[in-house]
Amino acid sequence: MSDLAAPLPSLADRARIVEADATIVGVHFFRQVPVFVLGEEALLFAAAEGKKLVAIHGGGILTSTADGLRIVTGGDDGKLIATNRDGEHEVLATDDKKRWIDQVALGPDGAVAWAAGKVAHVRTGKGEQRDLDVPSTVAGLAFFPKGFRVAIAHYNGATLWFPNAAAKPEVLEWKGSHLGVTVSPDGKFLITTMQEQTLHGWRIADAKHMRMSGYSARVRSLSWTHDGKALATSGSEQLILWPFEGKDGPMGKQPRMLAPSPSRCSAVACHPRQPVAAAGFADGSVVLVRLDDGALILAREADGDSVSALGWSAEGQVLAMGTEGGKGSVLTL
Repeated sequence: MSDLAAPLPSLADRARIVEADATIVGVHFFRQVPVFVLGEEALLFAAAEGKKLVAIHGGGILTSTADGLRIVTGGDDGKLIATNRDGEHEVLATDDKKRWIDQVALGPDGAVAWAAGKVAHVRTGKGEQRDLDVPSTVAGLAFFPKGFRVAIAHYNGATLWFPNAAAKPEVLEWKGSHLGVTVSPDGKFLITTMQEQTLHGWRIADAKHMRMSGYSARVRSLSWTHDGKALATSGSEQLILWPFEGKDGPMGKQPRMLAPSPSRCSAVACHPRQPVAAAGFADGSVVLVRLDDGALILAREADGDSVSALGWSAEGQVLAMGTEGGKGSVLTL
């Protein structure tokens, strides 16, 4: 699989093309229907029978997440908005200072977390709200897989917060600018993306550090494999896969490097049920990578339009792909 010139088996000609006419910054699904999050104002519902544009924000959409029932977005209009499968939407929160809402996460029992400036907010499914000031601008949010706990990335580390408890939040320190955060599916490890070309991590039990380096660019896209045993990342001229089996995770281990490319990997999305990952590249190509042996199938031809978003349907039967130039593709497997 190391011969970059060797032709790959391809499914690219089976993909349905969806012209978005705006930068695609996210992809989510309502059942089999892909929804492309556009950089400005709107969601594009891309059902096979036709597309529907739903304007929801009065400006740029800065962040999005989804749980199959709703897509929650934050914008530079200072609004947090939830949209359902029918395109109906409601404002969940408005920042009283009109600050950008650029971080959002969904948690258990309908909970939602969002951030504006240095303040992280959490609202439970019952409508109870908690707020936490952190030392610097909130740059990432993630709920833990178990318990009602939130990880908050910021300058010089991350804060672990139990919104329903009076206990002082725990701070994990590491100098530098932490720009995103994820928690392993077993809840044992916390990983942040950094301004530098590296990831940083902590083992939650004892706050032991992990530094994952070797990238050629800042890591902007992360995805856990279906079994939670590995973390797929962008940021290099291949798909980088860090091992998270055992009590030490990637400590002292090297990552696997799959899908070598002449172009930089710009987006990753692991299949929800199988050992497969989709990797998108700055040249516009997308490949499906079989993680067991590294075998590749082309899902989108390179056209020079950098891949900016990838997403799978919950069953893993449909892959949606979006680019910076506003070109959407929907591949049914």
